[in-house]
Amino acid sequence: MRIAVDTMSGDHGPEPAVIGAALAIRELDTKIILVGDVKKIERELDFYKDVKSNVEIIESTEIITMEDSPAKAIRTKKNASVVIAANLVKDSKAVGFFSPGNTGATMAAALTILGRLKGVKRPAIAAPIPREDGKVSLLLDAGANVDCKPEYLVQFAIMGEIYAREVMGITNPSIGLLSNGEEDSKGNEITLAALKKIKKLPYHISGNVEGRDFFGAGKHVDVIVCDGFVGNIALKTIEGCAKSIFNILKENIRKSSLAKTGALLLKPAFLAVKNTMDYSSYGGAPLLGANGVTTIGHGSSGGLAVKNAIKFAAQFAAHNVNEKIVQAIERFT
Repeated sequence: MRIAVDTMSGDHGPEPAVIGAALAIRELDTKIILVGDVKKIERELDFYKDVKSNVEIIESTEIITMEDSPAKAIRTKKNASVVIAANLVKDSKAVGFFSPGNTGATMAAALTILGRLKGVKRPAIAAPIPREDGKVSLLLDAGANVDCKPEYLVQFAIMGEIYAREVMGITNPSIGLLSNGEEDSKGNEITLAALKKIKKLPYHISGNVEGRDFFGAGKHVDVIVCDGFVGNIALKTIEGCAKSIFNILKENIRKSSLAKTGALLLKPAFLAVKNTMDYSSYGGAPLLGANGVTTIGHGSSGGLAVKNAIKFAAQFAAHNVNEKIVQAIERFT
């Protein structure tokens, strides 16, 4: 099994990709294709001579930046690292690819080069959200589709259930539809129509859920379904809120000697919270519905994040998630 890794699109160049690849090879029975600047990659690989036999390097001379128009860049920058990585999947030289760069470009590469799975109307980004009980909820769509129809949300529920069960290992995952109230009567026209259809699925349906349920403060829901417009705003609000809370704590601890002493005593608890909220534990967000394993990472992904992205991509392929999605979409929609 081979996973292609775009080493050039992240914030820190090929170093984190090489570190992540080395960690993944040591832990998993997999081979890695690193796409990017050969000389830079080889220089980093010199620190990991024990994994070199499981690494293939493919040259890339272009990068799609955050300033590029994703659709245009995919057409014009044929030698971009993310484009080459996607083509490796298309040509069956890799089962999937990971990119920590421009999210729009990664999506465009997946959909333009790989296409959609049979029966899938729209792909969805499935973002992991850590909960207060130590478990993880899956939010989808987290930004792929700003305008949705009820049938798209139904398919998101199906794809999210399969991924949560097969890759995340959640037995009988519960599914909730994000709305402005728990009652079935709450929501807009799209969510009202979608809820009726979702309730007919042969899964554990929790009905409507609210924003507070992201972290398990209300219902504990494993899969939270919404359109990409709402999902992306929710995801960025969560990220910003978490960062602000930690910054406020640090600033107030800095101002008081007593608080500094208390902080030292609470350091293990603070570290536990930080680790629970750390996105690198989850690696990245899969693009469900693409005809190939596609994982979208954060631009600042470090080695641990890259390793876990590769791990989840390998599990995705090993559990034949795409085949199961096609079967379920055909059966239930």
